[in-house]
Amino acid sequence: MLQLTLLGATGSIGGSTLDLVSRHPDRYSIYALTANTNVDEMVRLCLLFQPRFAVMADASSADRVKVLLDGKPTKVLSGETALSEVAADVEVDIVVAAIVGAVGLMPTLSAVKAGKRILLANKEALVMAGSLFMDEVTEHGATLLPVDSEHNAIFQCLPAGYTVGTKPSGITKILLTGSGGPFRELPLGDFDKVTPQQAIAHPNWDMGPKISVDSATMMNKGLELIEACWLFDVDETDIDIVLHKQSIIHSLVAYNDGSVLAQMGMPDMRTPIANALAWPERIKSGVEPLDLIRVSQLNFEVADENRFPCLRLARAAFRQGGTSMAILNAANEMAVENFLANRIKFTEIAELIEKTLENVEAQAVDDLQTILADNFRAREYVQQQIKRLAI
Repeated sequence: MLQLTLLGATGSIGGSTLDLVSRHPDRYSIYALTANTNVDEMVRLCLLFQPRFAVMADASSADRVKVLLDGKPTKVLSGETALSEVAADVEVDIVVAAIVGAVGLMPTLSAVKAGKRILLANKEALVMAGSLFMDEVTEHGATLLPVDSEHNAIFQCLPAGYTVGTKPSGITKILLTGSGGPFRELPLGDFDKVTPQQAIAHPNWDMGPKISVDSATMMNKGLELIEACWLFDVDETDIDIVLHKQSIIHSLVAYNDGSVLAQMGMPDMRTPIANALAWPERIKSGVEPLDLIRVSQLNFEVADENRFPCLRLARAAFRQGGTSMAILNAANEMAVENFLANRIKFTEIAELIEKTLENVEAQAVDDLQTILADNFRAREYVQQQIKRLAI
């Protein structure tokens, strides 16, 4: 019986993971669940899975969970320190890192330093601290497995015995697919009229609001490109981004003998999570089988950086190196948050990110404190710019 800590239990990845745990109660048990402030859902999950620990982001939410779980065996904690503790506990075998945003970096690093098997769904950990993160994985003998559908697809298409973080042999190109989100065919002149409700209505995937907006701007694909560079030890020039609106082929790997391997399946996150949970075995996921006759057609297009400038900005940040990627991520998180709050236009997301990259000077990455400091500086800069826009 493997003990799991699930960081981000109330999100979409958390829900898919818990569905798989429910399907395989003989293999997996929940040690700890963590969440932001969704008290009702956390209480429901604790009653269902009876974890040893439940961790909320703040003391107020934790106190409410405690009251509702009065008399139950789950111990309720709060704060960043508690997140890191349940990720690194000696009894934990697997940590599913599914917290969205920069807040997921520290507990995921704690799991790495404890040598855990980490199922990585948090893009920001690698985007912000890629070189340091991968060095820690090597130093502490952690097992890192990608859960994002695209990175898991790439992993499945690489040679047998491949280890994440090493350069694969015989590879000429990685093809990272993306649906293009809800606005892949929207006239460019209509982009400044896009509402948050339209942006979060993804045509293929059921995701939270932040990731859905990232899909609409295609910043999600820019972050995934950066993440892939660190996971598979390749340069950004080794990766092409291809629009594939059906979301059936989740990514491809081209080899020097002319072979191109693709991982295919229905757009359901239980497939990559199941692959990483049981690796190198395979377990049933409950995902609907792929019916190619019903799908009938697969389309591919070039990802237009004029339509989706966030792709260009992500490549530029990776090329610049240092803390540029942490600055990019911080600016994007702040811009998306303010777009969802109707404070800025959809088109101003990319504009704010570009201004931040131009005006917040990046530094060489010597330690984690440098990354966190530039993350903070970038957030402050974006907030100042948004105040000026409101005047």
